[in-house]
Amino acid sequence: MSVAEILLERIRQDGKINGQIVKVDQFLNHMVDPVLIHLLGDEIAARFAYLPVTKILTAETSGIMLAQAVALKLQVPFIYAKKKRPITMPEYFAAASYSFTKQESTTLYVSKEVLHQEDKVLFVDDFFAKGTTLKAIEEIIAQAGATLLGAAVIINKSQRCDIESILTLDDLQ
Repeated sequence: MSVAEILLERIRQDGKINGQIVKVDQFLNHMVDPVLIHLLGDEIAARFAYLPVTKILTAETSGIMLAQAVALKLQVPFIYAKKKRPITMPEYFAAASYSFTKQESTTLYVSKEVLHQEDKVLFVDDFFAKGTTLKAIEEIIAQAGATLLGAAVIINKSQRCDIESILTLDDLQ
């Protein structure tokens, strides 16, 4: 059984689909099934293994577990863009993002100590919907002078074909 089939079966068993809303709280983004996350991470890592990725970048919070799994497989560090800037981060890159699920705007912060011009970055997240998180991440990567090599998510709810995903919204219908 493929990873996509395993995920689809799990969504049908423990999740809920209501139009654009895909509820996966019981195994992906509230309570996390670590075995499933590692399967998903291995699948995404395999799709980018041929590229010279030096860092994985995600947004706090839902993408962290997947980013860690991908980073472990690719043997590179991962960074999560923070939603609040701690006082220990005096120099940073920042960009605004809007969450349609949470209905709120936030600013994402990445320390200048962890993202550098020579970095080749893979963006990883749980969902891709309207693209506002990726847009913010792209702005942060540009501010650093780094290079974005690609973007990967578990579920792509958009029609964009340049986002690698395990499933698309069409797969869930």
